[in-house]
Amino acid sequence: MIGTRKSDFSQGSIAKNILSLAIPLTLAQLTVVLYNVVDRAFIGHIDAVGRDAFTGIGLVMPITYIINAFANLCGTGGAPLCSIARGKNDDKRAQRIMGVSFSFLLLSGGALTLFFYLFHEPILYLSGGSPETVSHARSYLLIYLAGTIPVMIGLGMNPFINAQGFGKTGMMTTLLGAVINLILDPIFIFGLNMGVQGAALATVIAQTCSAAWVLVFLTGPSAILRLSRESLGLDAAILKRVCSLGLTGFTFSVTNSLVQALGNAQLQTYGSVTGNGSLYVAAMTAITSIREIVFQPIRGLTQGAQPVIGYNYGAGQYSRVRESIRFLTVSCLSYNVVIWLVLMLFPQAFILLFNNDAGLLETGVRTMRVYYAAYVMMSFQMIGQNTFVALGRAKNAVFFSLFRKVILVVPLMLVLPRMWGLGPYGVFAAEPISDIIGGLACYVTMMLTVWREMKRPDTLLER
Repeated sequence: MIGTRKSDFSQGSIAKNILSLAIPLTLAQLTVVLYNVVDRAFIGHIDAVGRDAFTGIGLVMPITYIINAFANLCGTGGAPLCSIARGKNDDKRAQRIMGVSFSFLLLSGGALTLFFYLFHEPILYLSGGSPETVSHARSYLLIYLAGTIPVMIGLGMNPFINAQGFGKTGMMTTLLGAVINLILDPIFIFGLNMGVQGAALATVIAQTCSAAWVLVFLTGPSAILRLSRESLGLDAAILKRVCSLGLTGFTFSVTNSLVQALGNAQLQTYGSVTGNGSLYVAAMTAITSIREIVFQPIRGLTQGAQPVIGYNYGAGQYSRVRESIRFLTVSCLSYNVVIWLVLMLFPQAFILLFNNDAGLLETGVRTMRVYYAAYVMMSFQMIGQNTFVALGRAKNAVFFSLFRKVILVVPLMLVLPRMWGLGPYGVFAAEPISDIIGGLACYVTMMLTVWREMKRPDTLLER
């Protein structure tokens, strides 16, 4: 039996509705990031081998992005569809969508685990590895892969908890794992002298605890939509819809993997001219790790708004859709302006979180200011993409995700290092250029299409 209906997003303050989901979601996502960022911070401070070990973890990042991509395919594809179905008062269909998403998540998780166990070594070298750094990456990855399915359950099913209005429960999903990871990391890495293998083991244990929490809630009496035997199994029509809409989150993570791997390879190539290839890869690892942290509030705000936008769209409350977009625009821009100033003024403090090597600090500060030069413009990309997702407009969302990363960043990373003697700095310069062009293109298109369409009169459906 489906639980009692709650979280009617067609009523009350838009800001309150969004923040009630976004704040717990942001905290939850920050704790997810801590799984990996805390590992990197501890690993970077291992005596004697810290910088090489830290660089090795940077080689693993493209693989973790692929795993996240398949989790996002299920979570960001299924959860908005659940919200739209709930807005139409069709909880039975919403529950079936969740069951199909979970079934596909398990199948894809098993396939990914096998694939990366078999082909991890050539992937690590293609991602810019050297014999010294790949040895550390391999030690970490072979243990980390044991937690592939648990991490996918935590990431992929948590959006279904948030879509039902249980933001605090969603936050606890990852808070539980992050605390466990934070406690176990120093014990395994330093106390038991396990090094990078200890970091990986701590992460796997933490991810398993998070996954268990999600499953206990979604199969328990408190959930509105429950994972039940009847809801499981694949349905071609539903899966096609889930995958179509989830392609945005999937594409975002896959293209991050592609860009990270290509960036590492380019940095290794152009940096090796001066004998500093691994140093630039380490700088990129630190910079992208920082981005994962500072980016989460924007991600939380825009994803927290998805159930509110989708619900009101399904309920015919178009003025509330417009109000949600206005709130996101002001909130995201305000936050990113502050963060941009902090990153530009105090880059040293962020680099020191991961390693205190003098060469890495000097290189990291210079490259960080290049990489984040136009970071404010990412607000427009996220607002536009997530609005398209919330309304079920997969083609628009996927196009602009591909446009920024594949059509802009990849060619720029290949071309800029050859121009004006930029060398490795050209790899970092690709990011701000794509932030400006991609962000404006996505937001302007959303305003010319969605915003105009949402100006029609409200037509609240009978409930």
